[in-house]
Amino acid sequence: MSIKKGLLFTALAALIACYFVFDLGQYFSLDYIKQQQSAFDALYQDNPALILGGFFGLYVLVTALSLPGAAIMTLAAGALFGFWIALVMVSFASSAGATLAFLASRFLFHDAVQSRFGERLKKLNEGVKKEGAFYLFTLRLVPVVPFFIINLVMGLTPIKARTFYWVSQVGMLAGTAVYVNAGTQLGQIDSLKGLLSVELIGAFVLLGIFPWIAKGIMARVQARKVYKGWKKPKQFDRNLIVIGAGAAGLVSAYIAATVKAKVTLIEKHKMGGDCLNTGCVPSKALIKSARVAFNDKQAEKYGFEAINSRFRFSSMMERVQQVIEKIEPHDSVERYSELGVDCRQGEARFLSPWEVEIRNGDHVETLTARSIIIASGARPFVPPIPGIEDIDILTSDNLWQIEEQPKRLLVLGGGPIGCELAQTFARLGSEVTQIEMLPRLMIREDAEASEIVTRSLKESGVHVLTNHKAVRFSEENSEKVLLVEHDGKETALPFDQVLVAVGRKANTDGLGLDALQLPTETNGTIQTNDRLQSRYPNIYACGDVAGPYQFTHTAAHQAWYASVNALFGFLKSFKVDYRVIPWCTFTDPEVARVGVNEQEADEQGIEYDITRYGIDDLDRAIADSADLGYVKVLTAKGSDKILGVTIVGQHAGELISEYVLAMKHGLGLNKILGTIHIYPTMAEANKFAAGEWKKARKPEGLLRWVERIHNVRR
Repeated sequence: MSIKKGLLFTALAALIACYFVFDLGQYFSLDYIKQQQSAFDALYQDNPALILGGFFGLYVLVTALSLPGAAIMTLAAGALFGFWIALVMVSFASSAGATLAFLASRFLFHDAVQSRFGERLKKLNEGVKKEGAFYLFTLRLVPVVPFFIINLVMGLTPIKARTFYWVSQVGMLAGTAVYVNAGTQLGQIDSLKGLLSVELIGAFVLLGIFPWIAKGIMARVQARKVYKGWKKPKQFDRNLIVIGAGAAGLVSAYIAATVKAKVTLIEKHKMGGDCLNTGCVPSKALIKSARVAFNDKQAEKYGFEAINSRFRFSSMMERVQQVIEKIEPHDSVERYSELGVDCRQGEARFLSPWEVEIRNGDHVETLTARSIIIASGARPFVPPIPGIEDIDILTSDNLWQIEEQPKRLLVLGGGPIGCELAQTFARLGSEVTQIEMLPRLMIREDAEASEIVTRSLKESGVHVLTNHKAVRFSEENSEKVLLVEHDGKETALPFDQVLVAVGRKANTDGLGLDALQLPTETNGTIQTNDRLQSRYPNIYACGDVAGPYQFTHTAAHQAWYASVNALFGFLKSFKVDYRVIPWCTFTDPEVARVGVNEQEADEQGIEYDITRYGIDDLDRAIADSADLGYVKVLTAKGSDKILGVTIVGQHAGELISEYVLAMKHGLGLNKILGTIHIYPTMAEANKFAAGEWKKARKPEGLLRWVERIHNVRR
């Protein structure tokens, strides 16, 4: 605590102590005020300005110090000055005193409380920033909640002081009026209990609830205004229409059918979306093949003189398609039709907030639904690099149709997709050059993780160029080249094919969103609220088309909220829970993460402790010659609460699940340490990381005494 804070705290504590030590409370009792009423009246008649000023100052002081007595002083004001003068004076004095208590609480305790409990208070802080005035106003209307507690607690939140003052001024007016009016009849009051009867408290509670009711009514009015100009059907063909049969759309339709809703699922291309056909499934199949092929480069590592991994690229791509075909029935029209989903092939376009046109060749049909979910996914983003339109570029969409392996492959992008595919093709024997304009690969991950992956890519044969900006594509000496800029100099990079992996753009073209005036973010994703509703409350968006996380598992996660809110939101709706979102980059080694990492914690001002366990110490990893990587856990300062975990190593995507479960259900490192893990497994790394945390916090003083006891016993 600083000197200024120490002095203020001491002064306040001394004033509050004086109140109790000198029994000043006797002067703030109902009996005392009634006994002295005549004397107070005489003083007020002789010198009204002095008495008014002194009373105002004393009221502010009592309120600022959060002392008992404000209620009695309000009664006294009504008895002494009359209703209107007392109401105005007490209203301003109580607001001024409350604001001083608020400021003192903020100055003394705000930083300490937020630094220690910031993560737990994050949701509260966000709510106060957004609707703090509304919450405060509601509390001020209900005198059941002691006002001094509100003053002190609000000082710990981000609400602005001027907002606190004017809301308090307005919100406390009703309660002040009741007490002042009672004070004008002071002789008839025997106790304060009579002022707040059950009926009066009930009236105040209703008054406090009223803003919430009004807010709900206003929300409905605003919703109706959005639909102005559109004619709502009297009846609907469906309860729900889902546009897009990727992960988000499939889960949405599945849930709707499960709860016996009439649902139509529309897909213009292939069931399963990107994940099955052009994303997760084919990429992981090819990654596995590349890891097997790379064994010939690691023969000595496993005790072989040589390993022959001859292959035909076309056979590998055939295997990729076989893997897709094997998984395809999980997402097929047949399966979902059996579940009760009406599956339609065609292009969907909005005609109104409730009408969707389905066009399949010459066949056009229009369906209506009470709610609609947009789950149309995303596609690879192609940057506007001069000359790129003249190049037959590869993306994660069309890569799986090539039959010949690129000899010289240029990979644009240092994110997860770029890193995975650059390493894969390098291990298959392509000459791969990877271009990233930022200082390092995988910029969202910790620098340490980025360094390990970069080193592994280089060992796999990838030529990694960071801080290089793609300038333009051209043709020189009958070969394709990319001109890149680095440190102000341009370099020509020849290539046979280029793979663009610089991000993804939401699929909204052709949906008719312009007619609905649905706003989108800069990356094309549809703007939604925390319940996944778009501008129109009956139109939802989830998955890659909504963001902010463009992963298959988060698409499925969002789909639950979108479908449940769409079908049952008239009864109860749910905010999407993004607290525990894991992901993994499937390079070798893998990089898996959940929660915040170091750089994010620093950016957000979160205080944390770091625990690190090197996988090079793990028995199973050593036995498998996979002893590269680490487990890094961020915990709340002075606690075993897990804030985030990064795992680098083989099977990191599997190992992270234990931490995902722990974070989701509030389990700390002590619980993981107390859990038996099979030996020898990679999963032991999680327990050993928890052990490192515990070891760093062993009670040294207690252990010294225990050592003495053992010495005596010997």
